[in-house]
Amino acid sequence: MMKGAVHNVLEAVGSTPIVKLNNVGSHVAADIYVKLEYLNPGGSMKDRVAINIIRDYERRGLLKPGGTIVEATSGNTGMGLALVAAIRGYKCIFVMPDKMSEEKIKSLQAFGARVVICPTAVDPEDPRSYYSVSRRLAEETPGAVLANQYYNPANPGAHYLSTGPEIWAQTGGEIDVFCAGMGTGGTLSGCARYFKERKPEMKIVGVDPVGSLYYDYVKTGTMVRPRPYKVEGIGEDFLPGTMNLGIIDEVVRVSDKDCFLMTRELVRREGIYCGGSSGAAVAGAIKFAETINKKVNIVVLLPDSAQKYLTKIFDDNWMRHHGFLEPDPIGTVADLLAAKAPGGVVTASASDKVRDVITKMKAHSISQVPVTRDGKLIGVVAEIDVLRHMAESGHSPDDSIEKLVTAEFATVTPGTRIAVVTELFAQGGILIVLDDSRIAGVVTKIDLIDYLAKRIPEERL
Repeated sequence: MMKGAVHNVLEAVGSTPIVKLNNVGSHVAADIYVKLEYLNPGGSMKDRVAINIIRDYERRGLLKPGGTIVEATSGNTGMGLALVAAIRGYKCIFVMPDKMSEEKIKSLQAFGARVVICPTAVDPEDPRSYYSVSRRLAEETPGAVLANQYYNPANPGAHYLSTGPEIWAQTGGEIDVFCAGMGTGGTLSGCARYFKERKPEMKIVGVDPVGSLYYDYVKTGTMVRPRPYKVEGIGEDFLPGTMNLGIIDEVVRVSDKDCFLMTRELVRREGIYCGGSSGAAVAGAIKFAETINKKVNIVVLLPDSAQKYLTKIFDDNWMRHHGFLEPDPIGTVADLLAAKAPGGVVTASASDKVRDVITKMKAHSISQVPVTRDGKLIGVVAEIDVLRHMAESGHSPDDSIEKLVTAEFATVTPGTRIAVVTELFAQGGILIVLDDSRIAGVVTKIDLIDYLAKRIPEERL
């Protein structure tokens, strides 16, 4: 074979460059570098995962010539699997949620794959969800395997064997923080395991979009109800088996607007032609760098390219239609709390009686109370929960409130921007302010309305 060539496109996967950011995030003390995984042949880091998953199935004799690969995908894993299938001679069926870009769907169809679209706003266990449909199709199709990236150890294994060692070699180990979006967990878990074995003090930072459950689960241990969000490829509405949260040092939350505006900044100011989850990861890395204010080396993994989002993130009309080009409301949660009437935070213990909570609600004219166990937030009890309990026969005011506790809340910090608060309230629930693990306040919709109403005259003068 000719010198310098590779045998096929799969051998061209990897060896993606690491580039320093010079304009975006220049105000932080840290040096931020980005690994351009979108330069893989299939356009994303998922090429590595696809090769490892299929190689493992072939080695175990589960995938035979002429077989079919089925997967639930936001697009990138599907593209990686389609590359492998083209070389190995497999057929593909990909199941995608309906929020994915048209470019992703057509890209998979270009490989001859069958693409099935399912509703986004359903529970994972719902038979219409793209998780459930992919499992059913894999069972019904002769000779098919489910790639199963959410539970397949070959997913994080790919990054332990490939991405992690590659970054370590490229940086000579001069990396202090690794930052990536939180999706299946393959990238974070695989790379973190490799890095921690060599440099235990290294920090691993996950970035989670507003609406996903990871952030609140890590901060409180409670499975809050996930909400819809626009950014693709990161965030989850369940806990995948491939995500090792125990190895992650910090989770940073970003809004859709954070993700998309940062993506546009990276393209226009750095020439880095990346997609929305890449913007999310960089926005999260900058937020983390702002909190530590140290001269460290941060490497951020950029999963895919702008090519798949031209009709969304890079379309001004689409961005304007969804409110992403409008100016943010000014201020932070700390400003909002300062503007509220003075008074301490009212909480309840899981062991409190229903009558005690009723008394607190009446005394303080509140309709929702955060509930703790051993000093840790576990959820909230709302007026409607108490009403339902009291209206059902067999219940007593002396019952414990523990069974009334729900996960209808989200957490914020004093430094959370008002723009993020607004987005969280669009998804329902109340907001509980955590300063480290201490409950520093509760923010309701009327609190936000009062805060914004007081600022409007000032802003318009």
